[in-house]
Amino acid sequence: MASSLPPIFYHYFHSPLPYKRAFALQEQIHALQLEQRRLSSSYKDILLLLQHTPVYTFGRRQTQAEIDAEQARLRRLNVDDAEFILTQRGGQLTYHGPGQIVGYPLIDLGRWKPPLGARDYVCKIQKTLERQLKEGHNISYIPSQHTGVFLDEQTKIASIGVQVRHRLTTHGFAMNITKEPLAYLDKIVACGLVDVKPGCIEVAASKPVSVEGEIPGLVRRFGEMVGREMVELNTAYDDAFSSAIVQAEKDAAL
Repeated sequence: MASSLPPIFYHYFHSPLPYKRAFALQEQIHALQLEQRRLSSSYKDILLLLQHTPVYTFGRRQTQAEIDAEQARLRRLNVDDAEFILTQRGGQLTYHGPGQIVGYPLIDLGRWKPPLGARDYVCKIQKTLERQLKEGHNISYIPSQHTGVFLDEQTKIASIGVQVRHRLTTHGFAMNITKEPLAYLDKIVACGLVDVKPGCIEVAASKPVSVEGEIPGLVRRFGEMVGREMVELNTAYDDAFSSAIVQAEKDAAL
């Protein structure tokens, strides 16, 4: 039976987006959703898909002192092209950069009846990524006590960290597609997991892959998991959501 809920609109950025610019866009869309929800039920739910320029991000439980110490250590390892940013998401230190697909679902969990809980929402993201691996590439994964997707007990291929405010979600997930992010991730204890190393689809599937090639499958499987139609955003449509995304796209291309 078709869902009675409106579609989720998605957009993929073809140029890597700096983390701070993507965060500002999330906050802008969150504010638009909150404002328009007070007036009507016609506001958009959005899924942003992108690659970041190199950045190490810290979760909200970590301090500026921890960031400074880790930045100094990585500078000694000649990591000079990455930013270091304290975020408001859950989780601990991780890395984002080219070769990794990042998804930011900006959706209203209250649209489901009953409202979709944060734990169930995270579970649906995890199942989306697991199905992308298994159905898209025949890559096996294992259950884990930790949030994220693991190929085995020592290999993590995807991370999840979300924030929910006023039932509206920000932040999301990241999955390693090519080998490019691995050199950066190998230099840190990602997500606080000492004995875990990063994996990627390119290595696990032993074949060439691309971030762009993952978009159709991820979009379709995310829609299936949350029970919503997925529609590519028409950025030529002149509304506040499209205008915000177009401006971020222009900024990324500079």
